[in-house]
Amino acid sequence: MDNLSKIALKIVNQKEIEKLAKELKSKGNKIVFTNGCFDILHKGHVEYLAQTADLGDVLILGLNSDNSVKRQGKGEDRPINKIDARQTVLASLFFIDYIVEFDDNTPYDLINKIKPSVLVKGGDYNPCQTDTTQKDYIVGKDIVEANEGKVEVINLVDGFSTTGLINKMKSGK
Repeated sequence: MDNLSKIALKIVNQKEIEKLAKELKSKGNKIVFTNGCFDILHKGHVEYLAQTADLGDVLILGLNSDNSVKRQGKGEDRPINKIDARQTVLASLFFIDYIVEFDDNTPYDLINKIKPSVLVKGGDYNPCQTDTTQKDYIVGKDIVEANEGKVEVINLVDGFSTTGLINKMKSGK
C-alpha cells in the first residue's frame, strides 16, 4: 500500500470511529483521545500529540471542522488550512492512529461515542475545574471518569502557538 493510502485510512467519520473504538477496546487496547483545531502544525503541537500518544495504545484525534474553528473566536481568517489539509498533515504523523472531524462547538458527543480510557488536554486546561462555563473546563471529563478512565493535562511548549505564528508572519519579523 502506498503512503498516501495509509494516510487516507486514518481519516474516518464518526460512525466509523464509534465502531472502531468498540472493536479496539474489545481487544484490550487503551484508547487515548484529544481534540483541537491544529490549524498550522508546529513543534508545540507535535510534542503535545507525541506525549498524548504515549499514554495509551491508540490515539484518536478529534479535529474541529472549519465551521467549528470559526465559532471558536480565533479570527475571521481562521482556519488558515481547511479541514482536508489539516487532516492530511496530522494523519502523516505516525503516532496518530485515527482522525475524526466534529462540527459541534465541543467534542462532547464524540467523546461519548468513543468513551476513551484517557482524555488529554493541554496545560491551559484545569482538570479540577468543575464550572462548565469556564474556558479551562475539560469537556467530556464526566464521561471519561464515569467509565473509569482518567483525564491528563500535558504542559504546553513555551513560545509555540498558531496565533503567535500568524502574528509573526503578519508583522514580517
